[in-house]
Amino acid sequence: MNVAIVGAGWAGLAAAVEAVRAGHRVTVFEAARTVGGRARAVPATLADGRAVTLDNGQHILIGAYSETLRLMREVGVDVDAALLRTPLALVFPDGRGLRFARLPAPLDALAGILGARGWSWRDKASLLGAALGWQRAGFDCPAQRSVAELCAALTPRVRQEMIEPLCVSALNTPAAQASGRVFLRVLRDAMFGASGGSHLLLPRTDLGRLFPEAAADWLGARGGRVVPGRRVEGIAPVAQGWTVDGESFDQVVLACPPGEAARLVETSGLAAPPRPRGKQDDEPMPPDVAAALPGKATRVPGPLASGARAWCWQARALRFEAIATIYLEGGHRLPAPMLALRATPEAPAQFVFDRAWLGDPAGLWTLVVSASASERAILEAQVCAQATAQLGCLRPRVALTVVEKRATFACTPGLARPAARIAPGLSACGDYIDGPYPATLEGAVRSGVAVLSINGGS
Repeated sequence: MNVAIVGAGWAGLAAAVEAVRAGHRVTVFEAARTVGGRARAVPATLADGRAVTLDNGQHILIGAYSETLRLMREVGVDVDAALLRTPLALVFPDGRGLRFARLPAPLDALAGILGARGWSWRDKASLLGAALGWQRAGFDCPAQRSVAELCAALTPRVRQEMIEPLCVSALNTPAAQASGRVFLRVLRDAMFGASGGSHLLLPRTDLGRLFPEAAADWLGARGGRVVPGRRVEGIAPVAQGWTVDGESFDQVVLACPPGEAARLVETSGLAAPPRPRGKQDDEPMPPDVAAALPGKATRVPGPLASGARAWCWQARALRFEAIATIYLEGGHRLPAPMLALRATPEAPAQFVFDRAWLGDPAGLWTLVVSASASERAILEAQVCAQATAQLGCLRPRVALTVVEKRATFACTPGLARPAARIAPGLSACGDYIDGPYPATLEGAVRSGVAVLSINGGS
């Protein structure tokens, strides 16, 4: 087949690699001039004038990211050289917290919990008891249960030092508002799954070289086309497939953000505008769509109620959370590449990374504020004060601040996410597509890997 993929983020490039491996011809259109989407490299200049390549956000991988690691190897990335592998650790600057052991699963988790510094036996017993209960329940819970409700029986220390940092880093949604079901899936695969699944994999190279640029080179060497700086204006169904800005393809995969994907579907003619309310051929909107759209219209045209228009409603109904990444100069060597921080409204960063461990200049730290809501100037002042108070950094200087306002969808209980299949020959992939994971690199990659087979393309 001749396949068009709109978007060269991790999902789109994963779809392109899999399509080429299956023997298809592929063209990837990307509106930006660089590949990588929301996980990409950005240039910066340090105070002494040195040019460095940083990232638009401090991403981490874990050992359970099996599809991401497989595709990285497929396109020629030396995973062992590109990623620093360490056991899972949620340790604070004072040394307290949880650190998994270098043992096979589940012994690594058991030893980590029993050896957690600063935890009482009551703290440890509450987590072990909860973990056994989650295992008996198949790491599942009612769809409407939040993480806070799921973990209400845990002690305050376990909630504060393990559950809340894990939840906000994995789901980018506060525990009181985050999906307990999705959180349990993350725990199952990351902490209580295969040996090594809980390991933290910290990039030693910028995110562009970690996968997107290597994937684009791999595609080019095999006849694939990657077209940067090209925003697709429109798609349209035709007798033998689809057109993309007038160019003919057998299948189209929308690997762009959900709002952009909805725009292309709506302007394709596939999702006709709704008729005036009260027409006889109107039907109730599907219940899952209506539930995701409180206060909005609950009727769409009958022929489209379960099709393209319903897909667009779901895509546009997603709510988004921001992530702020602040790069600070002036730091000292930290005892580990990553430390957890005690986050409060006035000290909002949840984690700090010492970039010297990853090959960057000494003294450069990354502080991450997930589910960020404050203005840039306020965040920078708060994070500098937090670095001084919690890490002893006497004269922190902001080298770069990146605020991704639509970094991830809000992973809330009972959320209805759009399906991968939109119509014959038209599919979508991305971390927001319906699936078991939150908005992570692995979720994006798995969505891309599966998208063609979902629409009968391989």
